[in-house]
Amino acid sequence: MGYRLPPLSSMRLFEAAGRHLSFKAAAEDLNITPSAISHGVQALEEWLGVELFVRGNRSLTLTEAGAAYLPNVQAALEMLARASEGVPGRKPTGRLAVSIAPTFGMRWLLPRLQRFNERHPGIEVTLDTSHRRVEFSRDGIDIAIRMGAGEWPGLHSTCLVREKLVPVCAPRLAARIRTAADLHDATLLHVTRASEDWTSWGALAGVDVAGTARGLRFDTIQMALEAAANGLGVALGRLPLIEQDLEAKRLVQVLGPPRFCSTGYWLVMQRETLLRPEVNAFRNWINGELRSSAASTIASDTPVTSLRAPA
Repeated sequence: MGYRLPPLSSMRLFEAAGRHLSFKAAAEDLNITPSAISHGVQALEEWLGVELFVRGNRSLTLTEAGAAYLPNVQAALEMLARASEGVPGRKPTGRLAVSIAPTFGMRWLLPRLQRFNERHPGIEVTLDTSHRRVEFSRDGIDIAIRMGAGEWPGLHSTCLVREKLVPVCAPRLAARIRTAADLHDATLLHVTRASEDWTSWGALAGVDVAGTARGLRFDTIQMALEAAANGLGVALGRLPLIEQDLEAKRLVQVLGPPRFCSTGYWLVMQRETLLRPEVNAFRNWINGELRSSAASTIASDTPVTSLRAPA
């Protein structure tokens, strides 16, 4: 029995227009012209014999029929995408959209991404570093790399690497930080948005950091680490983010060794995405890279000494 179906291309255009409620935004999403979106939606309306949008001068609104049709079209397109991605034996030659924490993307992933491209030249990687909470299917995101404790209900999450905290500074300042008491006379660099900062490190290292709240404050880890590399003070380094800085001797560990904290970087996705060969290729590659970097982590030989005054 044959299926009486509208053109799939017009359903895809309708879904984008309905999701954005804008022909212009839908066109940008699909990398085509607003005119093509408009004509495609009109063709679908003619096929259905009903209007799907109310078109205003500067607005686009779903009709009752359009509002009822949109979620069914979205579900159908998602089902087709999952069925196509899960075909046994399909080679990893498609697009892979990765939503990534900006600092991890800049400091760890980008310097290594060429190795993934060389190993999988048929996979086109797109990186999204926005801070927004992504809706995987709706936003066209396949996998996300997030910092946290693994609390993403309803999603498949795998811990890639746990963070380790260790104070770092420019080499010319390192000689001044021999014991934790030296932090009293140093400029500490704080990250206001970090869930774990100097107080957390003090608890992990068994060091009293009371009285070290002064210093410079930044809203990103990236800025704090750059400030440390430029000699502005002592930052709390986070492994694996600082690996290349340590290898290049832009930063030096002081008051080590690094201490495991409660957060880590996680690979998060919808469970059905595991069927995609592109996802498995990326997951295997990034796990291998992190294992390799963990084996070569530079450890400091400078012990921590308590900030508490001697008895």
